[in-house]
Amino acid sequence: MAYNLVITSFCLSIPILIFTQRLFLKMNHTDKVISRSSHKSIATRSGGVSVFLILFLISLYFYIDGKTLFDYSYIVPLSLLVMIGLYDDIRNIDYKLKFIFQIIAGKIIIDNGLIIDNLHGVLGIYELGRLAAQLLTIFIIVAIINSINFIDGIDGLALSIITIFILSFEFFSVSITPFRSISWILIPSLIALSFFNFKKEKKIFLGDSGSHLLGGIASIYVVYVLSNDYIIKPEYDLHKILFIFSIFTYPIIDMIRVFFIRLFNNKSPFIADKKHLHHLILSKTKSHFKSTFLIILFSIIVIFTFQLI
Repeated sequence: MAYNLVITSFCLSIPILIFTQRLFLKMNHTDKVISRSSHKSIATRSGGVSVFLILFLISLYFYIDGKTLFDYSYIVPLSLLVMIGLYDDIRNIDYKLKFIFQIIAGKIIIDNGLIIDNLHGVLGIYELGRLAAQLLTIFIIVAIINSINFIDGIDGLALSIITIFILSFEFFSVSITPFRSISWILIPSLIALSFFNFKKEKKIFLGDSGSHLLGGIASIYVVYVLSNDYIIKPEYDLHKILFIFSIFTYPIIDMIRVFFIRLFNNKSPFIADKKHLHHLILSKTKSHFKSTFLIILFSIIVIFTFQLI
């Protein structure tokens, strides 16, 4: 099944990526080159829509065929996140409205049965009350979605971080996770998107629809990791909080750093600029590929370092 999903996802990815890009170009929905842009040629923000379509079409086929790949109810909050992200790609909506829909999506995820109700001893806290657990879960979900949106500033970075996270999520689990089918669908589509993302002409970006989609999926995975159902392999027995932090070290550091820099400069933390760490690295390397490679190398080193603690 895994092999079939990987092949199907990859084979669907290329035509769907090309189709959605042509559709965006036809509708004149291009990513305009402005002062903080990292590209200098025509590009579309159609990557997220393409990845979602691949996930949706494969899920729909198996749903009609009466086979369960995963809990299909998760498509609902993911659809909501993609739609609000797509609307932002096209219309540039106010960040406060995005927050509202992110919170709604978070509540839907909770209602599907995923909730952080145990801190596993962090600060001496274990079990959480229902209200505290819901508030914390929504906060984590919204924070992850926005952290992925924050790092989607240079070619391949967000795609690579999420790919590493998915692989780590599946690899370190002692058993097959209920999200393995989603993982096998996503990874080939993200690899295919990376090719178009690094192209010099007619680039395809994730867009807000993509960062919201991948952030939503990552948040679902994180909440599941912090549940009692996810068990890390004994040979890699690491505290779950440290496990999550090790994988998301770069997004966490970058988001916190930029957040306080903007507040210190009396600016909204949610107004985009080029103060991110990846922009600083890019200014030194002059290469998107080199910058992404250095950050991913750092992330991998951190993951293995935490395993040795």
